[in-house]
Amino acid sequence: MTAETTQKQASRWTAVVKKTKRIFNWILGIIFVLLAVFIYFKYFFTYSEGYRAGLLQKFSNKGIFFKTYEGELILSSVSSTANVTIASEKFTFSVLEKDMNMSFDTLQGRNVIVHYIEKKGAVPWRGDSRYIVDSIAVRD
Repeated sequence: MTAETTQKQASRWTAVVKKTKRIFNWILGIIFVLLAVFIYFKYFFTYSEGYRAGLLQKFSNKGIFFKTYEGELILSSVSSTANVTIASEKFTFSVLEKDMNMSFDTLQGRNVIVHYIEKKGAVPWRGDSRYIVDSIAVRD
């Protein structure tokens, strides 16, 4: 009888282990899917896009491991006749396309309109800013 009871206990134990492994695998799968969805919405989903107009103050290539192009636009909320920015805030952005760098270099100090795409988070190879500029035009 003892051999029969130990065999039942062993088979019951293996069933519990299999069920626990199955539950653990399901939990790991759900955590992986949730993590992938979070990463997508945080770093790759386009949160908003639009236009900003202002004075292109700074444009530079910076970074230690990932060299990215970063810029600053001064947004003026009050216009004056002397082309002076009175009340302003800074709009920092990153540029991904290397072809646009010459455009930005030549337009520093001028009033421009940029089209941007906003992400909810920044990744190092895309730049320091959540705002990614993909086009620029001179403002008259």
